[in-house]
Order: sequence, then C-alpha cells, then structure tokens
Amino acid sequence: MKLQIASLVIATLLCSLSVNAKAEKSSGSAKKDDWKILFDGKSLDHFRGYKKDKPDPGWKVDDGIIKFAGKGGDLMTKGKYQFFEMALEWNLPKGGNSGIIYRVAETKGPAYHTGPEIQILSSMKVGGKTDAGSCYALYAPKVSNLKPNGQWNSVRLVIKPGNHVEHHMNGEKVCSYQIGSDDWNA
Repeated sequence: MKLQIASLVIATLLCSLSVNAKAEKSSGSAKKDDWKILFDGKSLDHFRGYKKDKPDPGWKVDDGIIKFAGKGGDLMTKGKYQFFEMALEWNLPKGGNSGIIYRVAETKGPAYHTGPEIQILSSMKVGGKTDAGSCYALYAPKVSNLKPNGQWNSVRLVIKPGNHVEHHMNGEKVCSYQIGSDDWNA
C-alpha cells in the first residue's frame, strides 16, 4: 500500500454518500480483500475536516448515510493514498453542487485550490467541463448518464501509477486523463 500523497476531500455540499477505498498495488491489480472500508454506516471515524482533527459539526451519519446539514466544511479521509480506487454513491437535490477533490495539500487556501476535483452536480452533459463527472474546469465527461434528481448515482475514481486517472459514473467510464500530460498543462 502506498500512502504518500495527500488525503481525499469530499467537498462542501455533499448531501449523502457511502464510501469504500482501496490502495492499489503497483501491479495495477487488486483483490476484493484489498478494499479498505472508510465508512461503516455508523461513524465518521476515518474522516476529519480540512486542516482539522475532526469533521465539521455539519457532517452527520443518519440511517447509514453521511449527510451534511450546515454551512461549508470539507470532509477528508484521515489516511493518505497515492494509487487508489474510491467508490461511492451520492444523491443531491435539484441544484445540488459538490465534488470529490483528491491529492489535496493542506495549505493556507481552501481545499479546492490544491487538487483536481470530480464534479458532483445535479446536471450532466457531454462537453460540460463543470458538469457531473468532469475533472472540474479541465476535462468534460464523454458520456451523459446521470440519473434524475432524487435518485442515487454511483461514482468511481481510479488513480493508477503514472498518474492516469479515470472517472466512472453509474458503471460507465465518463472521463480519463493523465496528470502532467501536455493537455493537462495546456
């Protein structure tokens, strides 16, 4: 397990989710037993706030779901993961806006200034660099398969050796890119 890069952040307005994460072996293959469960449906023991030891008070577990009812506040994993796969389900109301930011550095600025973000949003269209499934403002989703507001969507983030990144939405790869590539730096 490589635990060298900064933690994952689940950004501000996420209403509900369940999370599993695994550190990916350098061979690129992972077994079911390699999964590290980050959310057990009962507690936020594997999470904390950005630049804080504990989650912000607005984050709660209710009926096996992580919910946010408050103002601002990011939810981060306590562990650090370099190569990993993270899978979760999310459900936002109409107009909902959130994201999963990864490779975050805890600096003076906000979390979203320090790492790439998978946009979690109640709208998705092909070509929209700020729509659900996008790498926010950099890469648009190639497929639009968002479920209607009020229904659960699944997202999977895969970070492989060589900085190859994939976003999967509802079981389908919607975006992929290479961190540090020519188009990343353009």
